[in-house]
Amino acid sequence: MTVRVRFAPSPTGMFHVGGARSALQNWIFAKQQGGVFVLRIEDTDAARNRPEWTEGILSALDWIGIARGSYEGPYFQSSYAGEHRAAAQRLYEGGRAYYCDCTREDVQARTGPQQRGYDGFCRDRGLEPGDGRALRFRTPDEGETVVVDLVRGEPTFENKLIEDFVIARGDGSPVFLLANVVDDMSMGITHVIRAEEHLPNTPKQQLLWDALGVKPPIWAHVPVVVNEKRQKLSKRRDKVALEAYRDEGYLADAMRNYLMLLGWAPSGDREIVPWSVIEEEFRLDEVNPSPAFFDEKKLRAFNGDYIRALPVADFVEACRPWLTGTETIAPPPWQPEEFDPAAFAAVAPLAQTRIAVLSEIVPNVDFLFLADPLIDEAAWAKAMKEGAADLLDAAIVAFEALESWDAESLKATLEAVGAERGLKLGKAQAPVRVAVTGRTVGLPLFESLEVLGRDRTLTRLRAARVRLV
Repeated sequence: MTVRVRFAPSPTGMFHVGGARSALQNWIFAKQQGGVFVLRIEDTDAARNRPEWTEGILSALDWIGIARGSYEGPYFQSSYAGEHRAAAQRLYEGGRAYYCDCTREDVQARTGPQQRGYDGFCRDRGLEPGDGRALRFRTPDEGETVVVDLVRGEPTFENKLIEDFVIARGDGSPVFLLANVVDDMSMGITHVIRAEEHLPNTPKQQLLWDALGVKPPIWAHVPVVVNEKRQKLSKRRDKVALEAYRDEGYLADAMRNYLMLLGWAPSGDREIVPWSVIEEEFRLDEVNPSPAFFDEKKLRAFNGDYIRALPVADFVEACRPWLTGTETIAPPPWQPEEFDPAAFAAVAPLAQTRIAVLSEIVPNVDFLFLADPLIDEAAWAKAMKEGAADLLDAAIVAFEALESWDAESLKATLEAVGAERGLKLGKAQAPVRVAVTGRTVGLPLFESLEVLGRDRTLTRLRAARVRLV
């Protein structure tokens, strides 16, 4: 038997990090088993679907390493509407489903608002198909449904506690539960790996598999992803869009490494490991069923480690979208002709050790490519206190006299200027840093001045001195 897994997102919004985690788990499992990964776009919610969301899914999968052409699909659920309706008809004709004309108000009037679920009122009324009549599955009255789950063992559900659930709406269109089952049957899916939130639907889906005469797949319900308050990640409340992390400057390798740690861990006391190790060691039966905390601070630290591990040339290339702008990344504050690749290459090793996401490269190097620095007024007020004007005057004179414009000479010169005024280097360099870069923190000052050059440095120091008059 060839293992076939599927990832079945809906194109109704940005790509959720939890979905990305499930996609990677399916992808790895299929590769380990020599199987097939199927991408199915569940696009039957016509009111919310947009073509750009589908493209967003494909590009997000590309980014995390599930490249187009390496999987089967994408298939579109809407293309299988005829099969969905045919399956509903088979269940009706076989006595496994019946028509119901009850409204929600009808049910509540009979059972009271406290009872949950349908009361089976239409089970034996023998209603024919008709407008406004939903088709309900006839759940067995006795017995239990056992779900074989690679993560959760064998959850067992009493059939008498499962309502006669709707499988086709009053207009004849099949609901998600039935469409999902029929699609999995049509595509020969052997294993369904998905989030825990789908577990309550699983006994209903398994009953449908049985009623349609096909052996159900093996299930694996991986833990739900939660925020710091242990609430399920929400698109409305939390930062969950994979594209947002990509566009902020998270590396794909860091993101997928971190996502795979949501409910699982590689062997040994380690978390940052090569992807090849994850592909080799990941096991579904080792996934922890407890909720998995998506810790953005930890992800950020992960990403910083990955950035620092890059060869410098790769780091320079990785920064390019933020230095030039793209369709999804805003252009930097300088004009294209102002950007100097050689100057950036010179400071890249310094910047690489100081940023956690690639978007942070812009405020770290903008002083190199702008005619005038972007002054942080709070930084200016903090640095330009009493004595700053005198120090700038002395620094200008000393820097003008330098024979060699290099970091070591610049540092020694400013250190001497500060010492003459009873200042340690940290205090002496604050007004100079703000005058030249606009900020109190950033890349090492003297290496920055070396790359910026004598003329531009002195121009900015003089401008700052004029501002202090």
